Amino acid sequence: LMKPIAHPDSWGMIDRMIEELPTIRPDTPLLDTVVHQFDRLGEMDNHELVRLAEELRQDLLYSVAGTGGHFGAGLGVVELTVALHHVFSTPHDRIVWDVGHQTYPHKILTGRRSEMGTMRQIRGLSGFPKRSESPFDTFGVGHSSTSISAAMGMAMAAQKQGIDRKVVAVIGDGAITGGMAFEALAHAGHERPNMLVILNDNQMSIGHNTGGLATYFAKIWASKTYTALREGSKKILGHVRGAWDLAKKTEEHMKGMVAPGTMFEELGWHYIGPFDGHDLPQLVSTLQVMADLKGPQFLHIRTIKGKGFAPAERAPIGYHAINKLEPAKTAQTTKVVAKAKAPKYQDVFGQWLCDLAAQDDRVVGITPAMCEGSGMVAYAEQYSDRFFDVAIAEQHSVTLAAGMACDGLKPVLAIYSTFLQRGYDQLIHDVALQNLDVTLAIDRAGLVGQDGPTHHGTFDLSYLRCIPNMVIGAPSDEDQCRKMLQSGWLHEGPAAIRYPRGEGTGIALDTSLASLEIGTGNIVRQGAEVAILNFGVLLDQAILAGDRINATVVDMRWVKPLDEALILSLIEHHSCLVTVEENAVAGGAGSGVAEFLAHSGVVCALRHIGIPDEFVAHAGQGECRQLAGLTADDIVAATGSMLPHHSQQAL
Repeated sequence: LMKPIAHPDSWGMIDRMIEELPTIRPDTPLLDTVVHQFDRLGEMDNHELVRLAEELRQDLLYSVAGTGGHFGAGLGVVELTVALHHVFSTPHDRIVWDVGHQTYPHKILTGRRSEMGTMRQIRGLSGFPKRSESPFDTFGVGHSSTSISAAMGMAMAAQKQGIDRKVVAVIGDGAITGGMAFEALAHAGHERPNMLVILNDNQMSIGHNTGGLATYFAKIWASKTYTALREGSKKILGHVRGAWDLAKKTEEHMKGMVAPGTMFEELGWHYIGPFDGHDLPQLVSTLQVMADLKGPQFLHIRTIKGKGFAPAERAPIGYHAINKLEPAKTAQTTKVVAKAKAPKYQDVFGQWLCDLAAQDDRVVGITPAMCEGSGMVAYAEQYSDRFFDVAIAEQHSVTLAAGMACDGLKPVLAIYSTFLQRGYDQLIHDVALQNLDVTLAIDRAGLVGQDGPTHHGTFDLSYLRCIPNMVIGAPSDEDQCRKMLQSGWLHEGPAAIRYPRGEGTGIALDTSLASLEIGTGNIVRQGAEVAILNFGVLLDQAILAGDRINATVVDMRWVKPLDEALILSLIEHHSCLVTVEENAVAGGAGSGVAEFLAHSGVVCALRHIGIPDEFVAHAGQGECRQLAGLTADDIVAATGSMLPHHSQQAL
């Protein structure tokens, strides 16, 4: 199921439309009441609930305009959020949100409205549900397709302990494509826990089906009369051999003619839908009926991503997330000449892939639902027959690439570091074990900033380095990134090039298809006593530190294979080594240097600068690096204790 592609020209239009967002907090009397007295929400009638939803939507528009963040998804589930908290006794009853992009309305309703201005900022609210943040956040999320498994575990725990508790999982149509979601659906159909799954179909992934007839039948199936008839028939026909099975099959075939729920029925779920997810009174009445049903229940609703804000409804992909809305410039504002921005790493990758595909028809581009984020929009348009968006199916994407590599193609898999973690077994067993020619373009490596620990790519060097046959590159700038991608693609075996989120350094790009020799580093500053071995984009900090302590600075470039000859030559002229990387210290590039030295029988003072043994909180990207101790000051401080006394005094 493929997501639609947004044309690059649309982004300028989106920036202009953002100016329509409100900059003055709207008047919200009902929402004010709920914020100060949450129990009042459960007592409201339909008229008040509709008004509350309108106020909540306006407050959300105001909040996100001030902070930036995930936007369209939350607007699409305002009515659903209100209905859930009205019908269910939260937080005693559990609501598990999938991914979490859509939970800003949930946060506003559940006691965090006054903190929404801190969203995704250092020491502020997380952009995702977080158990330590609120008892209403029943499960911490950030990756997709986890909600049904987690909710099933909660439902089974409640039944085992004799707790009367309702459990609801809310999953989007994109996340339902993930294999983990189907594993949970199949298991729940067997175990029969009392739980409700709500499929929020914003028509970005699941196609249209039916129309008015389906809605008419959906209302019948969700009615108390039909439910009572169905349960009564089950008790009566259950005593007649084969009668209930025949009746159930008849019901399934009737549903299959007018609704897309046959698959879920076959997996053992009682399916109702599709409904208009913005019809709040209908949502409330349906949820009230389904809350009392036993066994696994499945409710399918249709919503509009960005509902209530016309620009977002017209451009749902562009409004998936937005930047903070800056105050409008006045006529008196002094004009500042805008500095040309350096290209983003994702765009450097995308252009390289287009240039490569133009010269070699063996090139195939694969992504698990990250076309826009990975910079593949132009490639998808120019080479649509060689572009495959496999939806949220990271494991499948890796093995698909392996299969292609078996029979003459040279696939390039564009994937975020944090999402490659999901395809780890496939990477080991299906790619590396068979030494297949697959190139991994690993985006969002290192600290990504405001999306926080669920999205930081701080483990890839550690989990890749231990895999045999892997080549691993960590470029320090965008020109190196392009050349190392080419090197990895030319290498006849698995190769991974990891690069960060955001803009490059602004260095001039060599637009040819030049490559770098694999396993060779480069001395960029000659110094004395200390040698700083940098892996990746912290080279600027390493150079600043080198200037302050007169250290040699080496851009190592390749994590595997290491430039072992260069390391040994450095030891001959330096008393200590410092490794620098934007990856976990445990098992990372620095560990590779230490292992090599130990294996070679070399004794040398050694320090590692990298991500400490903890999850780094959300903040700006630069702030995250400060939190993790990855600045020039941190490098200098770590080096100080290694230097002779007279050198320390110079610091």
